[in-house]
Order: sequence, then structure tokens, then C-alpha cells
Amino acid sequence: MIQVGIFTGYFPYGLEETAERIRELGFNTVQLDVTFKDMDLSTENISQDKCRKIRDTFRKHNLPVCCISGYTNLVHPDPVKRKANLAHLKQIIRFAGDLGSPYVISETGTFDPDSDWVYHPKNKTEEGYSECRDVIRDIVGFAREHGVTFLVETYVNNVIGSVEETLQLFADIHSPNLGLLMDPTNYFEEHNIGQMDKTLGQIFNALSDKIKIAHAKDVKLADSHQGIQFADIDADEAHALRGVGMIELPAPGLGTLNYHLYLDRLGRDHPNIPIIIEHLAESDVPRAKSFIDSKLLSTGR
Repeated sequence: MIQVGIFTGYFPYGLEETAERIRELGFNTVQLDVTFKDMDLSTENISQDKCRKIRDTFRKHNLPVCCISGYTNLVHPDPVKRKANLAHLKQIIRFAGDLGSPYVISETGTFDPDSDWVYHPKNKTEEGYSECRDVIRDIVGFAREHGVTFLVETYVNNVIGSVEETLQLFADIHSPNLGLLMDPTNYFEEHNIGQMDKTLGQIFNALSDKIKIAHAKDVKLADSHQGIQFADIDADEAHALRGVGMIELPAPGLGTLNYHLYLDRLGRDHPNIPIIIEHLAESDVPRAKSFIDSKLLSTGR
């Protein structure tokens, strides 16, 4: 049966309180954000002792870590910023075993200098793809050395955003240390959101064998064109994102994603996979979990 988890980053507290609050809500796994109010986890201050303390705290609360957030812009156009981004990601990969999971996740990024989620023309060029592929190849090699599998989370505005681009990446980097974070909402744009079931089928038919972890948020067409939208919550940009342009990305149950089809296909192909709830405020977590639980009951997954 599919396991339901949540990002730790939606709970802006110290380590112990974060674990307590998540367990009280009935979750049985977490995607770990390596940030807590009572710990210095900046790149140079991540240590084995701190990582094992984090891992053991969640284990003691019956919340095994299924995967680890390493989200960063892999292709930031400022070379100094890109170097810092990649150094932090590699530090998380280095200590992933001590944090409790062999899966570390990041989006591929964008050449936009101001946001990790805004489209830039270079993203969809051969030059942009090649640059991104080479960065990911290096990360995958580093991950292999540390017994880690690097999971790519695609997003339409990033360098790797479409099904075709995702397939090309896996064809170019053929390694057991590269996997996919499945979030079908990240593949929807204005041109295909009206073909929900067909698009979901295409996504799973092409990519299902690459999937290691899944996400649960939602998608819907905006009433009018919007800029980049962020929620006013105490969380980083990745967690606060709520949409760009004509696409909104709300919490699960607040959009038009065919969740019955999504969960049925996910559970059929990956019976025990963790699905991680996202794109919500802490106050909305009980509703979102109830929604996912009800859909899993109705599908038998």
C-alpha cells in the first residue's frame, strides 16, 4: 500500500517539535528538509553527528526518512552562486546515509538569475540542455561514490520539464544512481491541462520505470495570466511556490488533477511507494492528508 508522508519543511520548528507535530498528524514517513530552527545546517556546518541526530529523532517518532531534499538551481547563471548551490547539494549527498535515505532530490533549475522556477529562453536550447546534462552527470557520479541515487524532479519552466526532455536525460545518463521524482502536476501547461487523463497516461507510460518517490499537490488553470505566485508561509521558495503564468499549483484536493487515476496508476506500478504531500500551509495539512487518505481508500492503493 502507498505510504503517505509530508515534507518536514512545512513545520518551522526545532528538530524534536517538528517530528512530534508530524507524528501527531498520523504520517508514517517524511521527505527530509535539512533545516531546523535549532540547528545550524549551513553547508560548512553539516556534520555526521548532526545528521545522525536528525535521522534518529525521526526514527524514534516512527517517521522513517524516505528521501531528502537537495533542491537548488543546478544551472544558476552566476558561476559563484552555482558553485555554492552544487557544493551544498553534494554535502547533502555526502551525508545522505547518515540522514536516513539513499534518495536525494533536486529540480534541474533555470538560467533565470532571479528565481528557480521562472522560464528562461536558454532552458529550451541545445546549449542549455547540454550544460544541465553535464552538471547532472557529475552529480550522479558523486552520488554513486556515496551509495546515493540522485532523483530529478522535473518542472515545465526548468531545463528538464517535458516527458521528452526527461527521457532524453535518462538516455544520456544511463545509471542506476539516477532516478525520477514523480509529480505529474509539474508536466502540465496551458496547452495540455485540458487533456488530463491522456497526459497522465503519457507520463506514466513513458516514465514509470524511473520513479522512486512521488509527490502530492494539485494543478488548475488560472482565471487570468499571473506572474510567479508564492504563499506567505515560513518556508523556502520551493515550498512556497503556488504557480506561474496560467497554471496554479495548490495543495492536493484544491485543483483539477484526476487523483483517482494518478493514485491508481502509481499504486499499480509502485505498490509501496511513499507519496509526499506539498504546497500547503501547516494549518491545511489535516485536510490535505484526509483528502489523500480518502482517495487511497477509494482506489484500494
